[in-house]
Amino acid sequence: MTAALYRTRITHLRRAPVHHYFEHRSYSWFVDLDALPRLPRWLRPFAKFDARDHLWGDDDDTLRGRVDAFLADKGINLQGGKVTALMHARVLGYVFNPLSMYWCHDARGVLRYVIAEVHNTYGGRHAYLLPPSEDRPAMVPKELYASPFNGVDGHYLVRAPHPDDQLDVTISLHRDNQPAFVATMRGTRRRAGIGQIVGLQIVAPMAPLMNTLSIRVQGILLWLRRVPVVPHPSAEREKVRQP
Repeated sequence: MTAALYRTRITHLRRAPVHHYFEHRSYSWFVDLDALPRLPRWLRPFAKFDARDHLWGDDDDTLRGRVDAFLADKGINLQGGKVTALMHARVLGYVFNPLSMYWCHDARGVLRYVIAEVHNTYGGRHAYLLPPSEDRPAMVPKELYASPFNGVDGHYLVRAPHPDDQLDVTISLHRDNQPAFVATMRGTRRRAGIGQIVGLQIVAPMAPLMNTLSIRVQGILLWLRRVPVVPHPSAEREKVRQP
């Protein structure tokens, strides 16, 4: 598989206690973890893939090794099957991956599992193991404090079909007696050529940093609208280590 890029449109819709909608344009890489892109030296500062930015393990682990270790902890062995991933790369040394997706195939090429790895702006991370989803979303209990306006109660419904020409991921948070909070990430596939990579540094410069700033700006707007802040959970409840 040749690495690809998706020029993405990310949306968040909150219906309670206030109606709040925003969308943000960015881009993500779509890669084969066994064949990560090898870029010209002058372009590498704008797209560096570092295993330490994902999951858990030793500093010298590969990203594929970290995925295999996460699955092995749950009794799963892909027998060398392909793992494709959607994520941000480091840009000029900075990275923030609020959501990384891994599609895990067995040795016959059958999609068996999907991993949704979530990072918050406090340095916490958690990975959810899901069955493959096409039209029917997968359900998983919420485990990570990802926003000061949402606790860790409730569950997610995740629809994340393997990307093709189009990327179409939908995640909704459901809690008792509240309307769903819905986030989407959609985009069109583009070849990860030098021209595309350079062009994205112009139309979406420092994309990981801009994603962080966008989240913080929306948080300020919600605070100004007096949306109640949920206290940060204790370190025991924050999933910053592999379960």
